[in-house]
Amino acid sequence: MSKPLVFVTGNAKKLEEFLAILGNFPREIVSQKIDLPEYQGEIDDICERKCRTAAEIVQGPVIIEDTCLCFDALKGLPGPYIKWFLDKLGPEGLYKMLTGFDDKGAHAVCTFAYWDGQPKTEVQLFQGKTHGTIVSPKGSRDFGWDPIFQPDGMDKTYAELSKEEKNAISHRSKALQKLKEYLLNVA
Repeated sequence: MSKPLVFVTGNAKKLEEFLAILGNFPREIVSQKIDLPEYQGEIDDICERKCRTAAEIVQGPVIIEDTCLCFDALKGLPGPYIKWFLDKLGPEGLYKMLTGFDDKGAHAVCTFAYWDGQPKTEVQLFQGKTHGTIVSPKGSRDFGWDPIFQPDGMDKTYAELSKEEKNAISHRSKALQKLKEYLLNVA
């Protein structure tokens, strides 16, 4: 029997969304919190390095996820550093960062990285993107920057959508569908 896939996260909400979107899956998935280094750089490089580091710690196949929130007016920032901006500024501060800019456009990016841990194989990346607008915080404050991100074509923020509505359109859902298809073909 193959080793379980380890999804590296200590975030209970992220794990809940991951499992809900993944649905019925034929292979065992377990979560493990690992304090990985906060690499700097472009998202693909960050994800690949985090995935390799996690696989070395776990000694087996791993999935890591990295999420970005990219403001168009700031040429993609805060991007992969959104966690730190959110910790310091909160949703209100993130919204206020765009004061003085007419362009409130943004895109949410989720990248999953999978590596089987074998030296001769490559880390596989799966990315999903959702475009939207940064708005004054609305809705529940229990999941990151969801209160300020309003997806294009919607009149609600991620925080105001039901879990099912959000999971149907989110950047995480789009990336996870690609990962799931890949894993079903190699499992």
